[in-house]
Amino acid sequence: MQDIILLKCTDCNNKNYSTTKNKKNTTEKLSLKKFCNHCRKHVLHKETKA
Repeated sequence: MQDIILLKCTDCNNKNYSTTKNKKNTTEKLSLKKFCNHCRKHVLHKETKA
């Protein structure tokens, strides 16, 4: 089952992105390097609760 998760910027703590994740296959928290419009640079974004 796919669950909706939010990705939060590690620098400014804005919730910029939402995506889906299968919690049965990936149990650890997701972290992706994405572009933050508030910071104006590529920053690591980590999974938060929706």
